[in-house]
Amino acid sequence: MPDLRVRALQLLTRRDYSRAGLQAKLAPHAESAEELSAVLDALQAERLLSDCRYATQRVAARGRRYGDARLRQELRQQGVSDTDIAAALPEAGDETERCRAIWTKKFGRPPETAEERGKQMRFLQYRGFSSDAIRRAMQGVDE
Repeated sequence: MPDLRVRALQLLTRRDYSRAGLQAKLAPHAESAEELSAVLDALQAERLLSDCRYATQRVAARGRRYGDARLRQELRQQGVSDTDIAAALPEAGDETERCRAIWTKKFGRPPETAEERGKQMRFLQYRGFSSDAIRRAMQGVDE
């Protein structure tokens, strides 16, 4: 068990992990599931492992490039609960402003055709922005 704890601490010193992410990293090195669970529980009790902190840092790091839907999906894949996700998403800022900033950086000029407009909107949808945020970000762009 101390060996597993040391390995977990070495991983956590480099960056934050979600509980599920750290569990996946440590699983090959654990002798039993109970041992792994005990180490993770101890780390959470000592506040060295926190899904909420992980979610907040992940949103802060990737929020400038992606929309709320994509951030939510990535955090769910890492095993973060919906309540922790909901608490972390406001850290990214206004989704419409982020959408407009990305549109400006990528395209910079209004679409000239309907086909080009569709391409720009699909790009923003791929980045995880809601259709409402895309519509608001592109308002006034066509003029």
